[in-house]
Amino acid sequence: MVVLVFVYGTLTNDEQVASLLDSYRFVGSATCMGLRRLDGRYPTLVPGDSVTGRLLETDEIERLDLYEGVDRGLYHRVSVSLAPSLAATVSTSTASVYIGDPAALGLGSPDQYWPGTAAFPSRIERCLSATHIEFVNKNNKFEPRPTAV
Repeated sequence: MVVLVFVYGTLTNDEQVASLLDSYRFVGSATCMGLRRLDGRYPTLVPGDSVTGRLLETDEIERLDLYEGVDRGLYHRVSVSLAPSLAATVSTSTASVYIGDPAALGLGSPDQYWPGTAAFPSRIERCLSATHIEFVNKNNKFEPRPTAV
C-alpha cells in the first residue's frame, strides 16, 4: 500500500531517501500547521506555529518505521489531516508524520513541550485535532517538485 508521509528533517534530502528506500517519489512541498520543528541530535515536532517539509510517497512504510526507530520508541508515526484543497490533489485525506519523543531524543521531558500528563503517544493524539497539512505557497496551489524513483 502506498502511503503519503510528511517529512521535515533528514528525509527531505534526496540522497538520504535514495539510500534508504527502493520505491518512493517526492510529491511536493507542504506546510504542517500546528506543529513546529525542534532541533536536537535529531529533529522532532512539538506544538507550535508551523513547519515546512516535503510530501514523500512510498510503499515501504515499514522501512521508514525502522529508520525512525518506531520499534525503540524514538519516534511515533501518526496520521495528520490534509487541508481539503491538498487532499483533492493527492487523492488521500491524511499523511503520516513521525514525531520524536523529546526524552528519547535527549531534548528533555515531554512535559516541556506537550500538554497533559498522559503517556507521550496520547499527548500527541490529543494535539492533532488542531494540526493539518496544507499547500506550501500563498496561492493555494500545490507545486510538485521533481521526483526520484
